Amino acid sequence: MDWLVPHQANARITSAVADRLGIPREGRLQNIQHVGNTSAASIPLLLAQACADRRVTAGHRLLLTAFGAGLTWGATTLTWPDLTTSQPSGSPALRTLETP
Repeated sequence: MDWLVPHQANARITSAVADRLGIPREGRLQNIQHVGNTSAASIPLLLAQACADRRVTAGHRLLLTAFGAGLTWGATTLTWPDLTTSQPSGSPALRTLETP
């Protein structure tokens, strides 16, 4: 895994989760100190910033994790795609979005 991309309601919680998972500081993305708690937008905003800063690039493996009120939580892993390559029409990547 290259980056932990957490929901950022609280910096202490984010740090505690990363510490328990053994993720070093240099593998954690965080922007709560600049934007505060942005609720459900925290992961998309963090990803947008990290991509703009070129910290997250094609092939990086990400762990996204979020939690909500009560016992609501979710996590997933993914490999960040190459978003700079345009696909010709009819390519397999676009065909999956077309309706038959």
